[in-house]
Amino acid sequence: MSVDTVSLTGWGRTAPTTALRFRPRSYEEAAATVLGCGPRGSIARGLGRAHGDAAQNAGGSVLDMTALDRVRAIDAASGRVVCDAGVTLHRLRQVMLPLGWFLPVTPGGRYVTVGGAIGSDAHGDNHRAAGSFSRHVVEFALLTADGRVHDVRPGTPLFDATAGGMGLTGVILSATLRFRPVATSLMSVDTERATGLDDLLARMARGGHHAYEYARVDLTARGRATGRAVLVRADHAPVDALPAHARRTPLAVRAARRPAALPLLPGLLGRLSATALNEVGYRSAPRSRTGELQPVPAFFHALDATPHTNRVSATGGLVHYEFLVGHGQEETLRRIVGRIARSRCPSFRAVLRRFGAGGPGWLSFPAPGWNLALDLPAGLPRLARFLDSLDEEVAAAGGRICLTDDSRLRPDALAAMYPRLPEFRALRAELDPNGAFRSDLSRRLSL
Repeated sequence: MSVDTVSLTGWGRTAPTTALRFRPRSYEEAAATVLGCGPRGSIARGLGRAHGDAAQNAGGSVLDMTALDRVRAIDAASGRVVCDAGVTLHRLRQVMLPLGWFLPVTPGGRYVTVGGAIGSDAHGDNHRAAGSFSRHVVEFALLTADGRVHDVRPGTPLFDATAGGMGLTGVILSATLRFRPVATSLMSVDTERATGLDDLLARMARGGHHAYEYARVDLTARGRATGRAVLVRADHAPVDALPAHARRTPLAVRAARRPAALPLLPGLLGRLSATALNEVGYRSAPRSRTGELQPVPAFFHALDATPHTNRVSATGGLVHYEFLVGHGQEETLRRIVGRIARSRCPSFRAVLRRFGAGGPGWLSFPAPGWNLALDLPAGLPRLARFLDSLDEEVAAAGGRICLTDDSRLRPDALAAMYPRLPEFRALRAELDPNGAFRSDLSRRLSL
């Protein structure tokens, strides 16, 4: 097992702290690290793609789980997979797609580990239809503070505390997952433009049969164009939608074409450049197009094809602000979108989704309603005060902030957003009375 002292941040490169990093290569090494973690505790970490400080532990230990990356068993008839927590979703897709199975929930980046997807209860563009990641977990093995390994199944308090629990109940070692059947490796994609937020909400509320849906919102547009967006809906393409030459190998993994080169260089993300990028993105999208065939990587992971998207700001990284408000709180959403537009915050990427039923996790983020996620340069003047005021609006509307990507939420706002927080704290106190599992997030929010 390798050990070194490192400075760690989330993907947004905010709030760096230093910790002792262990890289266990067996479950036994992971248990030994937890039992000997010291007074500052330990926290599991995958590939570091969460934007915030959930996988950091200043002055303590961090367990880098990426060496535990075995796919242990595959049932090609039922679509079940048993794998280590350090296996990436990208690897699972490569293995399972040629067999006719696809990840039931795919977050925005492919470089996410299974343990990270469970610990954050990851969500994707099909949440309205499929729910979050934990709904498709059959069981997982959890290493707790006393060195024991528990087989944890849905419907138990330990499952509900761990799914979305940000690694604070223990270290996920392995998991059994259910995949969904697909007939091809292509997506059938419909695209349309919405002229403003009201137009967008009306189009999304009308719904439809599509499994996947999201909207790329231009938060730099103002006036009547405030909240204009490109709305994207998709399904896994059936075999008869493929051209004749592709029907012979419908499950072949096809590479995505690289997107048109944009000058995503350090220091780019100023107000004018963000406005220009949003203008290009909106104008280049078709007014209405149906049935476009896209390879899976092009639809799900377009940002992965453009390297260093977390370095477009030279002023202290990116703050990823993600919130949801329930159905019936559209006026709150309108007000927040309007405030961001009027503030002229240079956001080059914002995505709006509709969420369906929430998952079982006590601290899981998704719940029925509207989910908006955006990136902002961390060095913007008075940004902290501005986002604190948005937090107050979200909390007043019964909404919540996503903990996975948070690095700045105030602890007094947390209880209003997550009503099952007392149960989570009580179970943590019972399982881990000496605080073996800690993180910068848990200290900041008193989790």
